[in-house]
Order: sequence, then C-alpha cells, then structure tokens
Amino acid sequence: MENRRGRQTPTQSRILPYTDTKGLQAIEYYNESSRTALEWQELLLCDLMAVDENGLWIHQKFGYSIPRRNGKNEIAVMREIWGLEHGEKMCHTAHRTTTSHTAWERLVTVLTERGYIELGRKKKDEDDPPNGFRLTKQYGLESITLSMGGSIVFRTRTPNGGLGEGFDMLLIDEAQEYTTTQESALIYTVSDSKNPQTIFCGTPPTATSSGTVFQTMREDCLYGSKYDCGWAEWSIPEMVDDITDVELWYETNPSMGAHLDERKIRSEISSDKLDFNIQRLGVWIKYNQKSAFKAEEWEQLQVKKLPKLKGKLYAGIKYGKDNTNVSLSIAVKTADNHIFVECIDCRPIRNGNGWIVDFLEKSDCDRVTIDGANGQQMLVDEMKANKCKVKVILPTVKEIILANASFEQGIYSQAIQHMDQLSVTQIISNCDKRPISSNGGFGYKSILDGADISIMDSIILAYWSCSESKETNKQKIHY
Repeated sequence: MENRRGRQTPTQSRILPYTDTKGLQAIEYYNESSRTALEWQELLLCDLMAVDENGLWIHQKFGYSIPRRNGKNEIAVMREIWGLEHGEKMCHTAHRTTTSHTAWERLVTVLTERGYIELGRKKKDEDDPPNGFRLTKQYGLESITLSMGGSIVFRTRTPNGGLGEGFDMLLIDEAQEYTTTQESALIYTVSDSKNPQTIFCGTPPTATSSGTVFQTMREDCLYGSKYDCGWAEWSIPEMVDDITDVELWYETNPSMGAHLDERKIRSEISSDKLDFNIQRLGVWIKYNQKSAFKAEEWEQLQVKKLPKLKGKLYAGIKYGKDNTNVSLSIAVKTADNHIFVECIDCRPIRNGNGWIVDFLEKSDCDRVTIDGANGQQMLVDEMKANKCKVKVILPTVKEIILANASFEQGIYSQAIQHMDQLSVTQIISNCDKRPISSNGGFGYKSILDGADISIMDSIILAYWSCSESKETNKQKIHY
C-alpha cells in the first residue's frame, strides 16, 4: 500500500496566468544532485519561475509560507542553482547568521554533487574550468561565484544592509522577521536589473515575531490587487483546539509521507496549542500576545452590522510623531447606549489636509479633537479659511492622559462597538503602554513594526470626545 501523502497543492494561493516557466529546467538541475524534488516543490517552483513571452518573470515578487521542516529551503536551492547557471547576481538574506550560513552550505553541497569543483582563492582567469566555483567562507559574509559568471552572496539582515549593492534576485529567508526598516534598505537593490525578482519564504509570524512585511504582502496578494505578485501557503483558516487532528496535519504539511510522518509530528504536541497551530498547521494570527489589550478583548466588542446611531459625530485627528502620517477617526453614540468607533483614513501628512477639511465640512460632526503639534495649528487655520464650523478642541497633556484612561475603561466595560477594521484591530492588538508626564499617566505605543499608532490615537480622541459630550434636552414650555 502506497504511503499517504500530504496535500500537494497550496490551501491558498494567488498565481497569475502563464504558459511558460523556467521551473522545469531548475528541477532538472536539482535532480542531478543526490536530491529529488517532491511533487509539491515542482508545482510551486513552476509557478514561482513562470515567465512571459519576453522571458520576464510573471511574478516579480513571490511569497510562500509552509509549516516547519517541510523543505521550503529546497525551493530556494532550486531557484538559486538555476540563477547561478544563468549568470544571475543574487542575494540570500536571513534573520540569523546561522540560517544564512546553513543556506550557503546547502547550496555548496548541491553544486558539488552536480560535479562542480571548488577552485582556489585566486581571481578568475582564462584557464578556469566551466564547472568551477569560488567561495568566500568568512562567517556572515559567505558567497559563491561560478566560473561561468553567476554569483550569490549570503547576508544577515541589518537596517542598512545591502545599500549600494545591486542584484537580479533577492531572496528573503525567515520572511516572518522581515521589518519595514530592513525592506527600505533592500527593496531597491534589484531595481537596476533588467529582469528582477524578489522571493519571500517563511512561516506565519509567531507571537514574538517583529516583522510585518510578510503578513502585509500576504494580505495584499490574497485580498488586494497587488501587481506582478504571487503567493502560496499551506495553512488552516483559524486556530483549532484539537491539535491532534491528523487530517489537518496532512492538509497543511505537503511533505507528509516523505520525510515527515505522523510519529514525528505527534512528538511535537505540547500544552502550547497556539505555537502548534502556527508552526505546524500554518495558521496566521494578527495580534501580539504581549499587547496591552488581548485580541479577544477587542473582538468581543465587534458588531456584525452598523448599529442604530443617534446624535452627531465626534472626530479625532492625530498627527504622528514621526511626521509621516495623520489619522482621522469618528465616534458616535448608539441607540443602546454604546459608542461606535471607526477609522476614516490614515494618509501621509505630505498629502495635505484637504481630505480632512472636506470630511469635516460634509459630515454631521459636532466637534473635532486634534492632537499633534506638527500639524494641528495648520489644520485649524485651513478650517478657518474654509469657514468650517465644526468646534475644535486642542487637548492638553492632562486631557490626553484622561482620554487614554477613558478608552481603556471603555474596552474593559464593553462600552465600545466597532466593525473589525483590519488596520485598527492590528494596532490595538499590538500595542503597549508608555508613560506620559510624571504623574502616572500613560499613552500607547506600537510593538509591531510598521503598525501606525496614530490610527489608535485618533480613535481614542474621538471616543473620549464623544463620551464626554452631554445630550441636550429640548426645553418644553407648557401653557
């Protein structure tokens, strides 16, 4: 009886249409070593290396996420072997030096098994055999250069690593730890290539992962309209309590029946169900367990449809301290005595205040609370110039502290309602308290790289303003 195999196709993917691929050639190169590509690896590589009629990569960016120990790094080896054979200049980056060094060793082994010969440290000369390669073995600065011209460097990511260097292919290993700061240093390193490709490979972020680029890319590919981008993953849609369900093991681990089996996975089961869900079943979470608020606390306040509202809107505007973005949110009382909150938008400050003034003029807004010395007075001046009649509040530090405490109490007392906006849920589930003044006051800061705290701050201002408002009773005169 043939061994049962794991699911060979992704549980979720976004693959752009294509008719030709370089993947088959890369698989042939790889199989000339002592290794043999698995079916799921062949299918994924063909998607990843799809080309158009001009030989350009269909997917200029491609990400894939697979639970641990399934062999995702072999995909990288296949792609890099092909790149070396075809004269590409490549960079393989990882979060840890040990990871990048292991990737270098793996590629050297496959090259050697395919008949390549390591040459001395001398520079390239005319007598080099076509199957020769040179190595840089310095730990953390490893590289491979073929006699035929292809080369690859292996680097640990740093905030400014890669600046000044140019590549045809950039591979982001351990992509769940890839931060926006690191991305800003590496994203342009492939811009000069005539046929660039950036590949992201990793597992879903854990509760302590610092990167956000991988998760944002996933959301853009699967639920957005990102151009020239491909994605593939093996995952379950949400956490499960029964982690002993063998069917789920086969659904999310394509190498089951090859080098993974039920016995090995059974030995991984522990009391940490969350970790098993992420590492073995591929579930994606959107919160950090270290946050000031747990995701469940915010989720309990979610409503499925817009509640019946009463009264005017109260707006909150926050200019970010980093002088990058400005956020606008609103709050309004509901018929059942809750306060409904929603973020209207978060835009770059450089785009101006026109969109804010336009919203305030057209909405039934009673007052707006504006915080952020880098923008509040300019907005006030523009409102005056446009004869915007919405009442303006410029809060003091004491009032900011009060607003933050009021919002915290609103969550705990379940006085708040919302409709689960992704950006709002992400930041509120990934924040921590920060001290304000010397009197025990606090505000909030993001503990998730790339998440904008100004979104949360604007909601807090709107909620506080709404909660402080008093309903005016119409005077009744009796004769």
